[in-house]
Amino acid sequence: MIEAKAPGKLYIAGEYAVVETGHPAIVVAINQFVTVSVSATTGYGSIVSKQYQENSIYWQRVGDEIVFDDRDNPFHYILSAIRLTEKYAREMGHPLALYDLKVDSDLDSEDGKKYGLGSSAAVTVATVKALNEFYGLHMTADQLYKLSAIAHLDVQGNGSLGDIAASVYGGWVAYRSFDKQWLAAARRQHTITELLNRDWPQLDIELLTAPANMELLIGWTGSPASTAHLVDRIADSQTTTNKETDYQNFLHQSDAILERIIAGFRAGDLEAIQQGIRDNQDALNYLTQFSGVEIETPALLQLRKIAEQYGGAAKSSGAGGGDCGIALIDRAADVKPLLAAWTAVGIEPLPLSVHESDPHQVAQHSVR
Repeated sequence: MIEAKAPGKLYIAGEYAVVETGHPAIVVAINQFVTVSVSATTGYGSIVSKQYQENSIYWQRVGDEIVFDDRDNPFHYILSAIRLTEKYAREMGHPLALYDLKVDSDLDSEDGKKYGLGSSAAVTVATVKALNEFYGLHMTADQLYKLSAIAHLDVQGNGSLGDIAASVYGGWVAYRSFDKQWLAAARRQHTITELLNRDWPQLDIELLTAPANMELLIGWTGSPASTAHLVDRIADSQTTTNKETDYQNFLHQSDAILERIIAGFRAGDLEAIQQGIRDNQDALNYLTQFSGVEIETPALLQLRKIAEQYGGAAKSSGAGGGDCGIALIDRAADVKPLLAAWTAVGIEPLPLSVHESDPHQVAQHSVR
């Protein structure tokens, strides 16, 4: 039996802007994992997950038709990862086989709480990694990222794919998204093998080192949110409210803030990073003002204000609208009062830490 793991993620800064080609964000891998195991079989193969036996689905009405939205269903990401990896295996001359594929996830709690830790990206990456080993494909980390990104994009249709980068490379990642229009055109002209070996326009993945005195705290608001739906609503707001100038201003703000945060990581400057976190939340609040999409919920606002009272810098993580918030604080500080204050208002501190990069897997400082 072959087993592969991929960590979950949290966005630290640059949300929404990173969906656009070339705009930066910072994302971190966390030490909770999706594990995929593959074992050869005969007759019938299977895909089994104890977490996903009963999975909720979304649907909408198009005229009189019910149209299902599969983007929050993890099995569609698994199937997409299988399809793309096996297509690559055939291009590489490997015969396909029957197997049992089992999925086990730490990213949601045993009682069904969904924390927004990037389970769809992690299960995609873990599936690709497991089949990469099963078929003996010897993919590099860059190739794992690119194949997983294609598989994830085929299901979700939007997003930045920064969560895929966190699950592949681990640690703290400065990420700029590739040109998705280029990829769509290139897929009509090139094989999977050719795509995995090409440079992707605008893609940039830089591994960062956190300041030694920085601690990451994570709080869950108790309200799950759908990233895909929130990103859809931001995109829709540009066409329905004629706010393109405001949106471009937001992108410029976000870029400048993220460059300062990345410089803070390079310099090991916690205060510069903390100020950038505060500025980024202000930029997201500006996005809310003109789009009408609530990113910082009342619970996330409470999380942020409490963290500030105890010397931390905090903001919503990822698409917001619920899920998690993060706080960055000096490691020397006593965080117990902060965590107790979160708990007192119904915010659940999550006992997670950073899943560091594997130096043997990632040979490059910057990846394109």
